[in-house]
Amino acid sequence: MGADGETGALTGTKDKDYNVIWFTHACLKNVLRLETYIHDAERDGDTELADFFRRAQAESRKGADQGKQLLAQRLGSSDA
Repeated sequence: MGADGETGALTGTKDKDYNVIWFTHACLKNVLRLETYIHDAERDGDTELADFFRRAQAESRKGADQGKQLLAQRLGSSDA
């Protein structure tokens, strides 16, 4: 059971694949949001902060890629 107590009872979705889809989507959204933060930091001349956000963005990309690979395995596709 997650920290918020959700195990599918609230959403009606107990499917583990759904959870991986959600995670992958959240990672991809984070990549896009961090792009804005990177541009803001660069505009302000704060290279330390821009580099920090780039590292975070790389980790989010990695999470999204891992989520896509896991989904491909679970759904029987080779198109990860």
